[in-house]
Amino acid sequence: MTERIRAGLERLFEEHRIVFWYDGARDMRGEFDAVELPGVEKVEVANNEFGLKYRMLRQEPKQRFLVFKDGPEPEMKDNWLLDLQLATAVFKADQAAIWLAELGLPSAFEDVVRDHMEFYRSRARIEALKRLITPADQKSDVLRRMLAVCAGAEGALDTVVEELLGQLAAKRDDGQRLMERSGLMPFFWQQLENAYGYVSDTPDFEDFAITLFKSCYQRALGEDGNLNTESLLMFRRWKNNRLGAEAFAELSAEYQDLLKIEADVKVRELKALRPIDYFEEIDRQIIRGLVEAISSQTVTAADVLAITRERRQSHWYATYEDIYLAIGFATQFQQALAETNLTMSSPAEGVRRYVAAWYKIDQLYRKFVYHMQRSGQASLLGALFETVENRYTTSFLIAVNDAWQDQIAKLDAWHIPGYPQQRDFYLEQAAEFRRKDQKVVVIISDGLRFEIAEECLREIRKLNRFDAELKPMISALPSYTQLGMAALLPNKALTVAGDGGVTSFGLPTQGTSNREKVLKMGRSGDRVKAMKADDFMSLRTDDGKELFRDHDILYLYHNRIDVVGDKLATEERVTQAAEDAIEDLTKLVRKLTTSNFSNILITADHGFLYQHRELHETDFSVADPTGNEILFKNRRFVVGQDLNETTGMKKFTSEALGLAGDLDVLIPNSINRMRVKGAGSRFVHGGASLQEVVIPVLRVGKRREEDVGKVEVQIVVTGRSLISSGQTAVTLYQAQPVSEKQQQRVLRAGIYASDGTLISDEHSLTFDYTAENAREREMPIKFLLSRDADRFNNQDVFLKLREQRGKTSHYDEYTSHRFQLRRGISTDFDF
Repeated sequence: MTERIRAGLERLFEEHRIVFWYDGARDMRGEFDAVELPGVEKVEVANNEFGLKYRMLRQEPKQRFLVFKDGPEPEMKDNWLLDLQLATAVFKADQAAIWLAELGLPSAFEDVVRDHMEFYRSRARIEALKRLITPADQKSDVLRRMLAVCAGAEGALDTVVEELLGQLAAKRDDGQRLMERSGLMPFFWQQLENAYGYVSDTPDFEDFAITLFKSCYQRALGEDGNLNTESLLMFRRWKNNRLGAEAFAELSAEYQDLLKIEADVKVRELKALRPIDYFEEIDRQIIRGLVEAISSQTVTAADVLAITRERRQSHWYATYEDIYLAIGFATQFQQALAETNLTMSSPAEGVRRYVAAWYKIDQLYRKFVYHMQRSGQASLLGALFETVENRYTTSFLIAVNDAWQDQIAKLDAWHIPGYPQQRDFYLEQAAEFRRKDQKVVVIISDGLRFEIAEECLREIRKLNRFDAELKPMISALPSYTQLGMAALLPNKALTVAGDGGVTSFGLPTQGTSNREKVLKMGRSGDRVKAMKADDFMSLRTDDGKELFRDHDILYLYHNRIDVVGDKLATEERVTQAAEDAIEDLTKLVRKLTTSNFSNILITADHGFLYQHRELHETDFSVADPTGNEILFKNRRFVVGQDLNETTGMKKFTSEALGLAGDLDVLIPNSINRMRVKGAGSRFVHGGASLQEVVIPVLRVGKRREEDVGKVEVQIVVTGRSLISSGQTAVTLYQAQPVSEKQQQRVLRAGIYASDGTLISDEHSLTFDYTAENAREREMPIKFLLSRDADRFNNQDVFLKLREQRGKTSHYDEYTSHRFQLRRGISTDFDF
């Protein structure tokens, strides 16, 4: 108590030479006697008023005095020291006065304390308020800071509302109850009315929250709302704030039903809903609308991709990300298919056109299925899946491979002019490095078909100082694992056995150890090693470098795709396996370079056909193969002796396939399968379709210089740099298309005053346009000004683009543009 009295007196003596102290209750004598202030003379009023006045004014005009009276302050007419008292200060030692003095507030603020005594009964609240108060504060400012302390907020009214919304979502009302006990609720409701236009005969915070959601939804649709535009800005900031996201989602879900949003969005145009994300049902309606429009082909691909791109800003995007991505891939698939001419005049032209463009249709289909599966909400995409699946099977897979089959039927031997053969891979590609006395590592990824390798190429090229190129190679036929693996080794007299196994140089080729033995049959003197990719990945860096030092040729065997696709129980998960394979291979390449390997070849034993839906009866070959002896049969080929020509199948001899022995091979035409008990039918290989036999050779190298950067972004302003209303629109331009080496840039955009005050809403923007057309890389953005902007009228303000520094919470200014803010009388209609 004495310390607080001392502190209060010291503050008064900072401004006054004489301070009066009346002990009206006659209970402060001990405190008066105990307090000692340097340079202050303590005197008492005891019928000595004239002498005291003479002493203080004439005898000691510079001395500071604490004048104490043991009793109440006399009436003005009886107060002989009134003139002196009015010119100086009176210390009030009751609890309210002590708190006022402790806060450093003048006596004019006394009602701020006396009217809200309950607030000050907590030392923690007083200390919190002291930290918030500034010398320029008016009474209303102090009261707002008291609201902030009650709510546990940062200070401004919007933060108080955000904190109370969080408590409401958590089914708590701590802040409101404290405000009520502190007598602050009338002031709070007045503040909500002044700032956001909330008026009610029986104000209630949950009623305000419901009104806030409803009004912001209406305003976003261009309709009138009960609250003003400032409420919309506050609402957006709260919604987009990472700390408020959970509370927003909780209340949005609750009020979505109350406000009957599901029924309302169903009668809205898709265009009207595009920029809004205040309720989850909006995203679901947009998805339903997109699926319907794509299925009925009543929307352009450009519009679909624009909408899915816009929805990245949605609060619910993480929930529906895979659905939006699936929709995007389905749209690109439809567009690619519509632009494709599936004709060819020769096998070579078929391969050329497949690796130039047609592979993309396989890739887009796979990506669509992957994201549809991953979303876990396939029902939303049911109609779209049917459309994509039907078109992929009928308009692409069957169409392109029927045309391809017409070319295959003319072949007497399995050879596509102008394209390397798999059985020549070792001599022509792997050993090429050894002829230059360079070491090489070959990664063979089981089932890595061409389109997956192309995506892998792009991922590897995103790595700093890595480059890669992709070329096609024609697999051995039948296109199955044992033969493909053997053909990639040094080989001689490749022979298919009755069980499907393959020998080379008379040696078995199945299994890593056997393949290493065959690998040693290559160049004389080469130190060779064959191992599983997983085993290499588990090596320590020093062990990897030792492996490089001690070997000239390293073959790594990787299996993510085939091991999943070749099993009936798991074949539908092959799209996930493809994603895993790409990630594996990217990591493998990085680890190889840290072990000093710089020449890397990635290839495959075969490709595959995949259709996500269960197959129709017509997808199976009609005729059963016949002949002297059938030795081996799977969904896509038959091996035997003296096999008969069979309707719907192409017959090859061993010699025609470049194999030793006297076996015959039957390959079902196009994409047809044979019935094999217990085998999967959606993922198959072994046949001669483009997807099975066009396999990749991916060459990976390391550069010395850094070669990965981010796209540049520019602010484009047409006309004068003037803001004259409550909103302004600008265009942001991405200067280069995104590529593997020129990567996306993520920025935050907002309008700031010269002192750093944010005076608009703020947008988080991702610049990842891939279009070559410059106009398609423009991003129009509209900013709404807050009421804070009024304080900076007729001043320069700045549109700033800021970029996050790494993973920290700090942002660096990327670029900015100066505007002059010159608004007339601001009204809510400005917005």
